[in-house]
Amino acid sequence: MAVEKRAAGFDAFVAARSQALVRTAYLLTRDHALAEDLVQTALAKAWFHWARIRDDNPEPYVRRILVTTYSSWWRRRWNGEIPTADLPDAPAPRAEDGLDLWDAIGRLPRRQRAVVVLRFYEDLTEAETARLMGSSVGTVKSQTAKALAKLRLDPALSTPADQESPR
Repeated sequence: MAVEKRAAGFDAFVAARSQALVRTAYLLTRDHALAEDLVQTALAKAWFHWARIRDDNPEPYVRRILVTTYSSWWRRRWNGEIPTADLPDAPAPRAEDGLDLWDAIGRLPRRQRAVVVLRFYEDLTEAETARLMGSSVGTVKSQTAKALAKLRLDPALSTPADQESPR
């Protein structure tokens, strides 16, 4: 009976929160397929520890698994690219207004990207972000400051008026 109750609690959590977890994973990975794989891996890890997770609010525990799994994937260094002599066709031009925040966030180092996603897209506090990332609040603050400084300097986020030199 305890196993059935645990399974029912896990199933209910997955049904209720999987879309939010996929959104967070997508913001971290910037790839839908990788985001779904990341969530699936995090949920599989959570299942094995579900008996230890508090029933009233399991999401912070699962989000921590998600972020640490993302970090461990990054450490593997292989990103699936295969060298080839043939260059692919050029991508179709996009209609842009000159401000491409998604690309700029994608150029941030992974820890800084994780901090930006958790703080500004998931609207977590510094303490919640630190707990999810397994770091101190001071580290979250410094990584946020560094990320925002890099975003301010990113040429993709500059408007033509920003690029003009003062006379």
